[in-house]
Amino acid sequence: MMKILLTGATGYIGRRLLPVLLDEGHEVICLVRDKDRLDIKQYKAEQVSVIEADLMKPSTLKNLPRDIDAAYYLVHSMSMSGGDFSKEELHSAEHFVEFMDTTNAGQIIYLGGIVNEQHLSKHLESRKAVEETLRESKVPVTALRAGIIVGSGSASFEIIRDLAEKLPVMIAPKWLKTKCQPVAIRNVIQFLIGVLHKKYTYNLHFDIYGPDTLSYKQMLEQFADVRKLKLKIFLVPVFTPKLSSYWLYFVTSTAYPLAKNLVNSMKVDVIANNNDLSDRLHIDLIPYKKAISLAFEKIEQNLVLSSWNDAGDNRIFATGLTSHIEIPRFGVFRDKQSQETRDPDKALERIFAIGGRNGWYYANWLWSFRGFLDRLFGGVGLRRGRKNAAEVSPGDALDFWRVIYVSREEKRLLMYAEMKLPGEAWLEFKIDDKNCVTQIATFRPLGLAGRLYWYAMLPFHFFIFKGMLNKIVEV
Repeated sequence: MMKILLTGATGYIGRRLLPVLLDEGHEVICLVRDKDRLDIKQYKAEQVSVIEADLMKPSTLKNLPRDIDAAYYLVHSMSMSGGDFSKEELHSAEHFVEFMDTTNAGQIIYLGGIVNEQHLSKHLESRKAVEETLRESKVPVTALRAGIIVGSGSASFEIIRDLAEKLPVMIAPKWLKTKCQPVAIRNVIQFLIGVLHKKYTYNLHFDIYGPDTLSYKQMLEQFADVRKLKLKIFLVPVFTPKLSSYWLYFVTSTAYPLAKNLVNSMKVDVIANNNDLSDRLHIDLIPYKKAISLAFEKIEQNLVLSSWNDAGDNRIFATGLTSHIEIPRFGVFRDKQSQETRDPDKALERIFAIGGRNGWYYANWLWSFRGFLDRLFGGVGLRRGRKNAAEVSPGDALDFWRVIYVSREEKRLLMYAEMKLPGEAWLEFKIDDKNCVTQIATFRPLGLAGRLYWYAMLPFHFFIFKGMLNKIVEV
């Protein structure tokens, strides 16, 4: 058993890797910026711990243990909405190296991107620079370089899914001819676990890849084939990078900053240098179509462990979830409605299942229209959905809301709005001991525009919220 430091534990890869490390019998220390985003109650307390720290603030790393055997570096900032993500990533890596050089660790394992082309996107340049910075540590580094990762909840999978399911006829940019070697998330986790404490991997890098070399167009067509969808794709040369970014943004669930960085990356072939690492680690590489089928098995069984939407870099995560739990009492507008229910258990299940493909129970077309308007003005809209149809956790994206607090024992769900608003908004559901379901929408306006917005929406709020609560409490 080893003592392992896991950075990026709340990210897409980190959430998948954590339970596997624990199943292998290791003790894991999770470094997170906000401990409320990682629920570890399901694991053995003596096996996993969470320490709140920020790699951009070296002083916060003082509470991390020095007696670790290895560390995973899974920090990524490509989806951040402001600032220079490459500079942020580099500074984080520098501070991580400074800390690691004070530990007893024997290995750093880093997951980066395939960087074999001469001209790289800003995203791949940043991945390469981070790897080079980590190699300045006295601790040996094993770097795994992946291309497109295919799995339930991954950005690549969800974008391909959005395109294939929503556009039976597609006028698409010519970069859909770009080649890549998609790798299944299951294989990625196997590689990350497999290289742990393997000395022959120290101070080396390995491309990790699936058995298929495909263009993005072929990936879309094969996805449609697996899902038995009809799809016609016509490539045109007139899409500029900016137009392509907007195309991805409006059609898929991705945010515009991420869409822009993805487009720049997708113009570059991501072809691996062959190696025998999969043979040495006894990993059976999963074909692309099989990876799609496995992803949908997880989705249909409500077993999606992580989603790229939940790992976003935004103002809520910057200040911490707990800073939004206390709903302001003064200077706010509030819509509060209550109804008694004869079946509190069913009502609670409906509360925890709200949104995503389950819908909002009443006037869904109005919710969809509000989501469309949000996307039109640069917001997240409703397309993020939810990763699990029945369960939510703090930090989860839920359409254009972010889950701030959830408790089955307290029968309470609190969400914070991430839609474009002239102010801040909260939506709360709770059930008391008398089986009374209370639904509270709170809005803190920003200036005159915020007040005008509230009064303009007031008739719709009454209509929508009343109907939604009626559906939640009905038997």
